[in-house]
Amino acid sequence: MKHLLSWLALASTLFGAGHVHAIEEPNFTVVRTHNGFEVREYAPYAVAEVTVPGPEAEAGNQGFRILAAYIFGKNAGEQSIAMTAPVTQAAEPVKIAMTAPVTQNASGDGAGFVIRFTMPAAYTLATLPKPLDERIRLVAQPAARYAVLRFTGFWTQANYDKHLRQLQTLMAEQGQTPMGDPIYARYDPPYVPWFWRRNEIWMPVR
Repeated sequence: MKHLLSWLALASTLFGAGHVHAIEEPNFTVVRTHNGFEVREYAPYAVAEVTVPGPEAEAGNQGFRILAAYIFGKNAGEQSIAMTAPVTQAAEPVKIAMTAPVTQNASGDGAGFVIRFTMPAAYTLATLPKPLDERIRLVAQPAARYAVLRFTGFWTQANYDKHLRQLQTLMAEQGQTPMGDPIYARYDPPYVPWFWRRNEIWMPVR
């Protein structure tokens, strides 16, 4: 996850100074708390997503801008959709279907990256405005359970890798088996100091 100045500048505009804690998040319930991480059950929600080619830094920047244009009004009816949190990124092992569910998916097989924005809870697939950009897909994200590790710091590959290894170790100690690829979740705009930033890694579990 390289530092993307243009991505961060746009993120700052989208989130808006002084409104960090007012940003809507997907609904979840904490199922249990372990030493160092917790297990959450997320309710279904809708997302807008786009698949873009690598490399990773350019993919994140391009995908974020495409989806930002959609919520800013590049859609049927020119509706403005509120920004939510987190913006996430996760591995995408295969090309996704046009009917499949904000994330960036690092592909291990050259399929590219998937960037996702979570839509506000007030919307369903039926009520979301149709994207004018045909690359954007509106998808229903089903209920899911994740082991979640929260941490602070800059949005760097090294910081992500360090905490991913930590989560994997903690899960193994608790007998938790990953059921998919990890998701990197970012909650705060770039003007938030690194030591206050909320970052998370979500690991799908049974």
